[in-house]
Amino acid sequence: MKNKNLNKANMAKNDEFYTQLSDIEKELGHYQEHFKDKIIFCNCDDPKESNFFNYFALNFEFLGLKKIITTHFEKEKQSYKLEIVKDVNKDGKINKLDTIKTPLKQNGDFRSPECIEILKEADIVITNPPFSLFREYVAQLIGYNKKFLIIGSLNSITYKEIFKLIKDNKIWLGYGFSGGNAYFKTPNYKDFARGVYSKETGLVKFRNVTWLTNIDVKKRHEKYIFSNKYSSEEYPKYDNFDAINVNKVINIPTDYKDIMGVPITFLDKYNPEQFEILGNEYDLKIKGGRGYINGKRMYSRIFIKNKKF
Repeated sequence: MKNKNLNKANMAKNDEFYTQLSDIEKELGHYQEHFKDKIIFCNCDDPKESNFFNYFALNFEFLGLKKIITTHFEKEKQSYKLEIVKDVNKDGKINKLDTIKTPLKQNGDFRSPECIEILKEADIVITNPPFSLFREYVAQLIGYNKKFLIIGSLNSITYKEIFKLIKDNKIWLGYGFSGGNAYFKTPNYKDFARGVYSKETGLVKFRNVTWLTNIDVKKRHEKYIFSNKYSSEEYPKYDNFDAINVNKVINIPTDYKDIMGVPITFLDKYNPEQFEILGNEYDLKIKGGRGYINGKRMYSRIFIKNKKF
């Protein structure tokens, strides 16, 4: 499931992708009950371009927030943080007009000691972190035991460090983008081909990104209904591993009790009460690095078992 545009961005450390307010509203609407009396930290933000701070500023009272903080990154100079805590201007409302701007001593990098101190204070981290630093970014959140909702490449799911967290039920997929399409604003639009970048909207389109979180939501407990029945003809076993191959998530057989190899898109339907994730080819040390059927190398798979058996 490779996306050349995101891979290119990774290699070039081109991490300036600004999320649309409509996408933020759509996803965060599923988590509203978790925000009350919480300190929200957007630690990879740009107040001039990013809509994460805007969303929380507009909805501060509605969500019942305790505080919203954002830090801005500057490559080679000191930066600043923005906070909303209370009705500073005494107009009876708490909104963007009550923003307090405070200079930072450092450049606002999420790894800086200054930003780590803010992270310790926060309850939930919500942002679109740098694609090129995703492993390091997630490791920091896990290390400080923080709740989070972030955007990442679907390719990141296959990273050894990230997949282990998914397997151990420490991270899962959020609700995702409409039609699987995410649209971002970027100052580096010239790097993208026609069809990816639209002159009309000024946005680039990616099909290979998703929301990742460790906040418990209803989607994670929805039981997916399958209707297919197992047959050896439709579900052949791998030559080099004792499991059947399932080409499409929708075709997972409801009556098979042993190991199944399913597409990575299974994670969008994954309910830990319904299925157990055993691992991928790396975890299970499958000879040849992939499953083979009749000598043909198959696509990468996640190996699962149905918990009802």
